[in-house]
Amino acid sequence: MLKGLGQLGDMAKMMKQAQDMQAKMGQMQEELHNIMIVGESGAGLVKATASAKGELKGLDIDPSIFSPDDKEVAEDLILAAIKDAQSKAAERSQEELGKIAEDLGLPKDMKLPF
Repeated sequence: MLKGLGQLGDMAKMMKQAQDMQAKMGQMQEELHNIMIVGESGAGLVKATASAKGELKGLDIDPSIFSPDDKEVAEDLILAAIKDAQSKAAERSQEELGKIAEDLGLPKDMKLPF
């Protein structure tokens, strides 16, 4: 490509790789909005759906958890399901970003974006 330019050729190659990585990161960020993760608690009585970006998208609550005497239990189950969904979303996000890192020849466990 830029033969005879020595390190300038390497620099151009590095710049191209950086641009490619930036484009892939942008595309992945968009895709993370569309990947849905479900977290649950109470053996599935409460389910929370979140995007891989960690944004809560929906709740599915079995009506049997609503009892005036067990208000705190219901609240705890809802909170636990949301936390489970967000935790799974963060894991999935890092997994997807790790794929980009591998494609670029970087260590898979490297935290992206930098």
